[in-house]
Amino acid sequence: MKYTGYVEYFSFKKDGVPHGIYNLVSDDFEDGEMKCLGTVIGIEVGDNLEIEGTEVIHPVYGPQIKVSSFKILPKEDIISIERYLASGAIKGVGAALASRIVKKFKTDTFRVMEEEPERLAEIKGISARMAMEIGVQVLEKRELREIVIFLTGYGISDSMAIKIYNRYKGDVYQIFRENPYKLADEIHGIGFLTADEIANKTGIPSNSPDRIDCGILYCLSRYAGEGNTFMPKDRLLPNAAELLKLPEENIEDRLMPLSVEKKIVIKEGNKVFLHSLYQAESYVAHRLFELREAFLDQRPGLEEKKRIIARIEEIKEEDNITLDDVQTDAVINATSNGLFILTGGPGTGKTTTIRTIIRYFDSLGQTVLLCAPTGRAAKRMEEATGYEAKTIHRMLEVSGAPEDEDAAIFGRNEWNPLEADVIIVDEMSMVDTLLFKSLLSAVPVGCRMIFSGDSNQLPSVGPGNILKDLLDVNGIKCTTLEKIYRQDEGGDIVMNADLIRRGLLPDITMTGGDFFFVERSEASSVCRDLLLLIQDKIPSKFGIPSNKIQILTPMKMGNVGVNRLNEILQEKCNPASSKKPELLRGDHIFRLGDKVMQMKNNYSVKWRIYGINGIVGDEGEGIFNGDTGTITTINVFEKTLTVTFDDQKEVEYEKEMLDELELAYAVTIHKSQGSEYPAVIIPLLEGPKMLYTRNLLYTAISRGTRCVMILGKWEMVKRMVETEGDLKRDTGLKERLREVFADGL
Repeated sequence: MKYTGYVEYFSFKKDGVPHGIYNLVSDDFEDGEMKCLGTVIGIEVGDNLEIEGTEVIHPVYGPQIKVSSFKILPKEDIISIERYLASGAIKGVGAALASRIVKKFKTDTFRVMEEEPERLAEIKGISARMAMEIGVQVLEKRELREIVIFLTGYGISDSMAIKIYNRYKGDVYQIFRENPYKLADEIHGIGFLTADEIANKTGIPSNSPDRIDCGILYCLSRYAGEGNTFMPKDRLLPNAAELLKLPEENIEDRLMPLSVEKKIVIKEGNKVFLHSLYQAESYVAHRLFELREAFLDQRPGLEEKKRIIARIEEIKEEDNITLDDVQTDAVINATSNGLFILTGGPGTGKTTTIRTIIRYFDSLGQTVLLCAPTGRAAKRMEEATGYEAKTIHRMLEVSGAPEDEDAAIFGRNEWNPLEADVIIVDEMSMVDTLLFKSLLSAVPVGCRMIFSGDSNQLPSVGPGNILKDLLDVNGIKCTTLEKIYRQDEGGDIVMNADLIRRGLLPDITMTGGDFFFVERSEASSVCRDLLLLIQDKIPSKFGIPSNKIQILTPMKMGNVGVNRLNEILQEKCNPASSKKPELLRGDHIFRLGDKVMQMKNNYSVKWRIYGINGIVGDEGEGIFNGDTGTITTINVFEKTLTVTFDDQKEVEYEKEMLDELELAYAVTIHKSQGSEYPAVIIPLLEGPKMLYTRNLLYTAISRGTRCVMILGKWEMVKRMVETEGDLKRDTGLKERLREVFADGL
């Protein structure tokens, strides 16, 4: 249906958000007005609209129009023109001034504003400067509407159209005609495929240098998304040729120009880096060298080492700590070097060793900062050591970049370094190259760095293999803990994790009572038993609430993949009810009480932690990939929901942000890294050999603390243990470290 009327007011409109709600006054409606939901870009109070949409009945707010399209009609009559100007749409123009402007220029008002704005100064209360400012505003508002309509014609979303307009204004048309690949290079969220589609429509030739350059950078970015920092040239050329449908010679001809423009770096003839990743690895290597060198002349002699050992013995007695010789050596190494790495699997005493290291430096009056890549890992570190721990992002005082919601600005950097004598980073295997660079840039020379982690776990989601590369060079002191001490705490879980780490099958005959395997060959039986375990067996046997039991699966797709299991578990564990409001995002339902996970870093989103009586106890910015929580409120009318995360941070999500969330009754094993759960259930049926690897199974099992249950085929367990898994990534950090640490390597 089509309706014509004018916008009386907005019930919801927010800068940067393309959708909103407005009240449309129209004779087409029985009551003379109706709430309308849809795109509000370019619409102002007082605008005359012709809308097309469908009437819907909201369960709380009654009849509304869901707008599918709209057209802003010319303000041809004096009343409409004055209503628009009086609405506040033009900054500095109120009701009285609007009346005088319209009285002077009548129906010619907008032509004067656009073509002869200086004439507005003829009106009392408008200076020459104000007249020109009004003219600029009118033109910009018209330009915005026209450009957004132009961009959406190319399939670009409303929100992305605003982003492009804010960057280029009226230059958009020239960019589209001459080089739409500039968008992919300069606007986050516009990738090669979108730019290529635009270029195809505008007639840019397929062998255009701009197109080839953009395709090469796209291939490198995609390979970096798989965890690599460089791409072998003999792999890049055929990949780019296939993408662009051009001969490899055309691709190779553009490598040198891209290198000259400092968009890529070519090393050793065959290694092609994105410039940013090469620079990051080079910076990391040089920074680590500086931090190590600062302590070389401070290494303790024999007498000093005796004093260190004596102090360690005092701490052991004071805190009732037991350390073996290897752990004691680890504490000595940590206190005697600028850089130190502590590695070991679950149950090997890493936490006890770290706690002793902290106590040692604390007893000297030194400032020790603890951090980890994720909120869960930081919380675990804090609980285990008794000292405050933060995420790396929060320690660096992260905030969002205003022009790019996916970028980060760190308040702590070279110009505003951290104030610390010692920084300890846990779960180092999860730290990627760019985050590590940001961390090291904020570390002052003279501060010790201690890295703790398990190199047998999965590498970081982002590009790089930092912990493994650091362990593969000889210039950084390292201690590896191998003896298992946590048998009493972890029982069969810890022992079986160690067996798997060493390439041996788990022993399901152990009597510790916390590790179980149940043979199942069909997805239907796995799903049935999952529900039985979550809703009855594990809570009754271990006293673990259902919402603390985590399903970990290797894949997103498939009958026992994340997507399918979340549908089943939501339906059974949090069924629909008239008392549980819902929001729909695509094909996915978010329901009050759902368990959810943040799927990308959002540095600018605001969070709050509420204390007693609803008083804000803490607030800040940034929610990160892998953070989990529960939906605690849903506002159906405004299409918003609130998630309370596991660390009590509350975040409000608007409709446009919902693609950052996924249900988390089941999550991939990759997403679980850095977390621990009281109970873990791992469904294992058929899957791709390249994915079903030993380190994946090891990571999954080591996430559980009190109960681990595998449901599936023993054949799959055997295959995963036998498949060592390729932890190797194409990274250049090891080479950069060897170049810088040449004296000792």
